[in-house]
Amino acid sequence: MTNLYSQLEQRFPDDPSAVFIEADADEIYTYGALRRLTARYANLLAELGVEKGDRVAVQVDKSPEAIFLYLACLRAGAVFLPMNTAYQAGEVDYILGDAAPQVFVCQPERFSDMRDLAARHCVPHVLTLGQAHDGTFINAAAGKSEEFLTVPVDEAEDVAAILYTSGTTGRPKGAMLTHRNLASNTQSLHQVWQFRPGDVLLHALPIFHAHGLFVATNTQVWNGGAMLYLNNFDVDTVIDLLPRATVFMGVPTYYVRLLASQRFDRAACRNMRLFVSGSAPLLEETFLGFQERTGFTIVERYGMTETVMNTSNPLGGEKAGSVGPPLPGVEARVTDDAGNVLGPDEVGTIEVRGPNVLKGYWRNEEKTRSEFRDDGFFITGDMGRIDNEGYVWIMGRAKDLVISGGFNVYPKEVELAIDLIDGVDESAIIGLPHPDFGEGVTAIVVKKPNGPDVTEQKIIDSLRGDLANYKVPKRVFFVDDLPRNTMGKVQKNQLRDRYTDTYQ
Repeated sequence: MTNLYSQLEQRFPDDPSAVFIEADADEIYTYGALRRLTARYANLLAELGVEKGDRVAVQVDKSPEAIFLYLACLRAGAVFLPMNTAYQAGEVDYILGDAAPQVFVCQPERFSDMRDLAARHCVPHVLTLGQAHDGTFINAAAGKSEEFLTVPVDEAEDVAAILYTSGTTGRPKGAMLTHRNLASNTQSLHQVWQFRPGDVLLHALPIFHAHGLFVATNTQVWNGGAMLYLNNFDVDTVIDLLPRATVFMGVPTYYVRLLASQRFDRAACRNMRLFVSGSAPLLEETFLGFQERTGFTIVERYGMTETVMNTSNPLGGEKAGSVGPPLPGVEARVTDDAGNVLGPDEVGTIEVRGPNVLKGYWRNEEKTRSEFRDDGFFITGDMGRIDNEGYVWIMGRAKDLVISGGFNVYPKEVELAIDLIDGVDESAIIGLPHPDFGEGVTAIVVKKPNGPDVTEQKIIDSLRGDLANYKVPKRVFFVDDLPRNTMGKVQKNQLRDRYTDTYQ
């Protein structure tokens, strides 16, 4: 019956004045402040009727208060439901309707529109939280008690967070992560990455994503260490702060942009001990260029929304191009289409089993059953192989997922939006190698015979109002027909081969 917050709290420094977050020279939050503010926030949530298992949906900009709100939800036994700040009204509307939260916290500037959406789904409370320490949530929490008895939970059964990930049908599905899922992953990463007293994390990742929230934040709180906390990634600011940090976590795009700066050199990394990359494939060019420039090897790992982290290269035992062996307590295997387990270096579908794997999909038992084998292994949908030493190598994605700038883009969702545009007959979305984003979202479109004229710019402009910017194609190409196999399935591999050099 151990709440994740209680486990984290046991790891707090003995000195309550120890720094937890430094957002700038005049904005420092201690571990003592963490206790007090999360108690205030948890007390407010309780007054708003939030009980164990209730969802608290959050779409706010990155701020220290947003971290405290997440931890307060854990304390209150609530289910934290973060949403990408790029989500448009239609995307938020679906999630609010599906998740049925008790409280929705949004950006102050979007309050009017979000309040109307929430009213459609009978969400009882809508509050705001801004980057400038403002918003009705902060105002309402002021003066609340700074004592709160953390709600006990069943760590294996009770859900700590729901993260929505779009499905191949275009309907987002909520991955339910329990307190045990998050705690086990945090402990494993702390061990494998050899966190130690005095480590300082330079935190530049978004916190609506598992990478920034669970991998970076949870692990550093477990370590009882300090974070240099940036509201967003800025190359010059990161280079300025690196000499004060020891750990940095990023997506490949961050490393590409750092290497593009002449200011980024060995001197900037003089105090560092660990660079981690994930959320998208790291190009060999970036890996080798970083090693040559800094003398450091970027540690690659492999995870997904449904499992947080599955594997990681061990420090000192990195293999370029591999995502490393499974984390402690995690099992990985590769299977063929019939579910038979394959041998070393045979390519198939990667499956994982362990305490990190999600409980299931919110209100979607059918999807949950279809994604698990009878023996408990989760079918990731990623293609890969495992070598003789147990290192996992990702070869591709069976579900044609596109990862652009570290964010998941599911083709079907974008294809459905494009196909609604007047003049479009059908479309296919593929990911192509991109020097900055890892993969560039690319649309291949068939025009409707005798339909109104449709152009690349018209399609891009039409999508910008409906989809988050990272889902909008960077290029649109027109073809007479999409290549198909004998079963009628679009052969996206042929399209990828044809347009592979688009962004090079």
